[in-house]
Amino acid sequence: MRARRHCLAAAAATAVLAVSGTACSSSDTAPADAAAPSTTTSASASSASNPPGPEPTGPGPDLLPGMPPPLSPTDVYAADHTLSPAVAGAKALVYVPNTKDNTVTVIDQASMAVIGRFPVGPEPQHVVPSYDLTALYVASDLVSAGGSLTPIDPTTGTPGAPIPVADPYNLYFTPDGHSAIVVAEELKRLDFYDPNTWTLQQSVPVPQCAGVDHMDFTADGTTLLASCEFADAMMVMDVASKAVLRTIALPQRRDGMPQDVKLSPDGRTFYVADMKADGVYLIDGHANGVIGFQPTGKGTHGLYVSRDSKRLFVTNRNEGSISVLDAATGTPIAKWKFPAEAVPTWATSPPTAPYSGSPGATTTSSTRSAPPTGTSSRRSRSARARTGCASGPNPGDTHWDTPAFCAARAPAQRPNVRGSAADV
Repeated sequence: MRARRHCLAAAAATAVLAVSGTACSSSDTAPADAAAPSTTTSASASSASNPPGPEPTGPGPDLLPGMPPPLSPTDVYAADHTLSPAVAGAKALVYVPNTKDNTVTVIDQASMAVIGRFPVGPEPQHVVPSYDLTALYVASDLVSAGGSLTPIDPTTGTPGAPIPVADPYNLYFTPDGHSAIVVAEELKRLDFYDPNTWTLQQSVPVPQCAGVDHMDFTADGTTLLASCEFADAMMVMDVASKAVLRTIALPQRRDGMPQDVKLSPDGRTFYVADMKADGVYLIDGHANGVIGFQPTGKGTHGLYVSRDSKRLFVTNRNEGSISVLDAATGTPIAKWKFPAEAVPTWATSPPTAPYSGSPGATTTSSTRSAPPTGTSSRRSRSARARTGCASGPNPGDTHWDTPAFCAARAPAQRPNVRGSAADV
């Protein structure tokens, strides 16, 4: 895999579970060709006080055409509280992509034992639910090998034939379901595909967004905000026209590395994890500029909203902790510390229990690597590198009405309008 990113972020089985890993979606060194944003907007970020965002952006009457109406005008995650009928037949399994040996490990949720492993394309990064929740895709992005998406049938847990796709580091879907967005990180572009035929619709170069990684959408679905890991910036794009509107500078430190992106439940604020700034930026819900900064811990990486939409879970992988923030204000509530060997990178709730205020509820499998077949995932250590693991079906995951990095709130009452699982 790329020198900058020896890992795999998992987002998965109709929804993401708890995760940790030996590496992340990036290393600590940016490439020499990292491009600076061509147009930037920023505001002074405060580590002491986070100013409130603007009035909620919606969902209002001007939704992206074709986007399913949200279930609540004040909570973009309202549909994530229950399982969709589309995943009624999905097996309760955990899928763990292993970057170093190009496999996916399958874990039974009830016994927490490894029950299988299958090969996928070189350098698997994420496992992402489809827009209609009927399939999972393992994104393997080694450019020299061409890149591929390996479909998984969630009702059987078995893989299908790989689909050739260039550099799929991450995968999202437009809120109207019209396009799958392949995040071609190394190639510095966003590729829009027909999500049924996987025919390329349009390729959009984004040279101003070096290290394009994760994204989320405004509450009305019309605008996406993507992290530019090696440009210390965020990119704003109009979903309908696919035009880059602006970039947003992140002022906390000059060598910042933004990672996961998550919209607040009320649509007022985007949260952006920065693994070098060791905290979370607050950007207004219209994606105009930075309005605040909240320190969380070393190596801030993944962001997840609780099932009741009240809390935001932030993984701090370089210190082995998870920060719990108020999802509406970004105010710290608690910090959970893990044993020295645990490295949380992405974290969401297991399907059998809502968040309970205990780190155990979100780290069922917080070991460094997937265990051998037939062994318990709670204790085993092996040489396979992974950043995350995903489970399904699960009503709470990564994105919106469903959604990295990874981008996935998949098994909700609405389709996977936000795309990635771990964005897991």
